[in-house]
Amino acid sequence: MSAPASQQDAIQAFIDLANEMKNEGASIELISTALMRACAVYSTYAVAGNQGALHPSGVEKLEKLFGQQLAVVQKAKIAEAESDT
Repeated sequence: MSAPASQQDAIQAFIDLANEMKNEGASIELISTALMRACAVYSTYAVAGNQGALHPSGVEKLEKLFGQQLAVVQKAKIAEAESDT
């Protein structure tokens, strides 16, 4: 696998992998939970390193960042749905 050229390419690679797992029989609930847990693990690593852990304030910051990303996705989904009508 080559390095993604953009954030969107990286996102698509994760979605492709999730869809591959779904097509192999994994439930979307299992995949969604696994992706969220992987995000939590990797985000902790990105901030605190391999042996570190986040302080409560760091957890709150990541919760806020995740919420912001979720809002961006929902805004785009709503706009897409409205343009289809």
